[in-house]
Amino acid sequence: MTRPTPDTRRPSVLLADDDTAITEQLGPLLERSGFDVRTAHDGTAALAAATGAPAPDLVVLDVLMPHMDGREVLRRIRADGAWIPVILLTQVGESTERAMALEEGADDYLNKPFDPYELIARMRALLRRSRTGLPPLASSRVLRAGALRVDRTARRAWLADRELVLTPKAGALLDYLVTHPDELLSRERLMEVLWGWESASTTRAVDNRVAELRRALGDDPAAPAWIETVTGEGYRFVPRVEAER
Repeated sequence: MTRPTPDTRRPSVLLADDDTAITEQLGPLLERSGFDVRTAHDGTAALAAATGAPAPDLVVLDVLMPHMDGREVLRRIRADGAWIPVILLTQVGESTERAMALEEGADDYLNKPFDPYELIARMRALLRRSRTGLPPLASSRVLRAGALRVDRTARRAWLADRELVLTPKAGALLDYLVTHPDELLSRERLMEVLWGWESASTTRAVDNRVAELRRALGDDPAAPAWIETVTGEGYRFVPRVEAER
């Protein structure tokens, strides 16, 4: 009896950035990391490559590009009905910048300058959680994870029939966790999400907000049903998350 051959296809990635130093250095690294890479150096070329056939499995898209900026490229990709996973490369760490990136349909974002290996980790995590042909979790208004329901527009959450009372930072942390399930999130990354690129806060502040969420969810750190601590690394949201239809 012939066994089925495992799918060994390398994920295809469109890397769109007008900085040739980035594409020339990052492209080969992505190739060595198991991706097939195409590059584009302006927004018009990026849009054509993202919406043409064959479509890439994932797009890494710089915001500041000639002819058409990355946000406009993203808007047109989504308007075309294409839900290809997209990571935006931004140059501003303000919370409004991050919120705009996600509201416009990005699955994730990364601030420049960035660690290439951090980008690769996010790409792999995004490909694992992406839902073919469906909008990203980050663009969904209401998300469910077991008995937890999170209304991202109203900024409210319920566990079964009980509404969770959370501080604004804990609420923002919960929102990020449910849009990045099963992904290892470092304390530094969560600190950037909650307090911005430049912050006087320490990673201990992240731990405090995680502890607040655990109390609200009744989660036991020793046997976590919601938020797992990865020693020396950060945190992972454990349950499966789905958009409410």
